[in-house]
Amino acid sequence: MNTSIRATARTAWVALRAMAILTVVLGVGYTLVVTGIGQILFPAQANGSLVVDAAGEVVGSRLIGQSFTGPDGEPLPEYFQSRPSAAGDGYDGGASSGSNWGPENPDLIAAIEQRRAAIAAFEGVDPAAVPADALTASASGLDPHISPEYARLQAPRVADARGLPLGTVLGLVAEHTQGRDLGFLGEPTVNVLELNLALDALED
Repeated sequence: MNTSIRATARTAWVALRAMAILTVVLGVGYTLVVTGIGQILFPAQANGSLVVDAAGEVVGSRLIGQSFTGPDGEPLPEYFQSRPSAAGDGYDGGASSGSNWGPENPDLIAAIEQRRAAIAAFEGVDPAAVPADALTASASGLDPHISPEYARLQAPRVADARGLPLGTVLGLVAEHTQGRDLGFLGEPTVNVLELNLALDALED
């Protein structure tokens, strides 16, 4: 009986020591090592890919989109507009999601047609010219990018609102167009926040 108790106690003590050691090594040491490597090799990415303006203030992240609207919720004509977002009230990082509406859902179809008409009127273009990414939200609702086609569609309105030559605005769009990942994955994109910051920098 005493031998059995001693064996059980010894096993429990070994298990506790192993758990303590593994907790320190894997729970603390591993975390510190990975965090340190991230801070040394990829500090910007490890800290959220934050974007700062000309004054050094953090204005967002390269990874999370945002809306460029006024206090009344209407789009600001001097800024490029992001695609729609179904995350909370729009680009809510705590409510990342899509609408989950299928392509034949009547609510989705109605929302698309409403957006198409509103964007066409805002940009002064034919409704048929409005690209798909201007009409539909991304799966996460947080996509910070729009297509180059949508950016070029908005360029005349932005140039007119800022009193800039159209060629200057289109040049900024071209400069901020990112190619396909690895040269073949996905589609070319434009980061809306970075493009709008480049516009503001022209006036500084």
